[in-house]
Amino acid sequence: MNKKLIAFLLAAVMVVACFALAACGNKTDAPAATDAASTSEAPAAESDLAYIQSKGKLVVGITNFAPMDFQEEGSKEWVGFDADLARAFAKTLGVDVEFSEIEWDNKILELDGKTIDCVWNGMTITDEVKSAMTVSDAYCKNAQVIVVPADKAADYQTAEACKDLQFAVEAGSAGQKVAEENGFSITEVKDQATALQEVAAGTSDAAIIDLLMAGAMIGEGTGFSNLTYTVSLNSEEYGVGFRKGSDLVTYFNTFFASEAALGNVDKIAEQYGISTDTIIK
Repeated sequence: MNKKLIAFLLAAVMVVACFALAACGNKTDAPAATDAASTSEAPAAESDLAYIQSKGKLVVGITNFAPMDFQEEGSKEWVGFDADLARAFAKTLGVDVEFSEIEWDNKILELDGKTIDCVWNGMTITDEVKSAMTVSDAYCKNAQVIVVPADKAADYQTAEACKDLQFAVEAGSAGQKVAEENGFSITEVKDQATALQEVAAGTSDAAIIDLLMAGAMIGEGTGFSNLTYTVSLNSEEYGVGFRKGSDLVTYFNTFFASEAALGNVDKIAEQYGISTDTIIK
């Protein structure tokens, strides 16, 4: 065999080897790309609706807040005006509902981090909320009220009369905001139910909570029969918060308007002791 032929054969072998190595390299890279896709935080989707339908559930961020979201004694199921409507809303979207009890002060982080899909818990519509979320049409009227022991109520009939009290307020709530606006001294607690417990136990002089909660949870025939509310500090409205730019808000607005027209919203409100005059139709 002459030298030219040997050189030609060696060159051919090298070309084949290069192609083989390239092919092997491609086979090694492919699984890595597949793994990256499978561990993506969310499936490829053009909307929040598509996202929740792809995972099969709507995760609703809540706190323990009767009559909106709460668990009856001995039960782990969340019920209430908001909870029942959230369950019905999820059904219209073709998904299950999952309730996630959150720290109220972290609601925006939870929503942006996709650990929840909406905040639906008697949430007061504020400028901060509107800047961080896409918020539904207002669906309920509310106010922030001062709660004190019933036997001391006569002494605290104005905001000025309450200025020296120590208030328990839910961290990050509308109650905290209005307390700060009035210059009250506050203790931040986990939720509004805990704020009531503070007053009942005497560890705080007063609390500021939602009027709708006060109507359901304090006074004669309730678990806080020794408490009452006196001063209304403001007027406000509730909305449901979705991720910024979420298309779910359109579906919610349509859903709520339809349920209100059918009389279903008033039925649920009456079931949980909410005045139907507070419902915005």
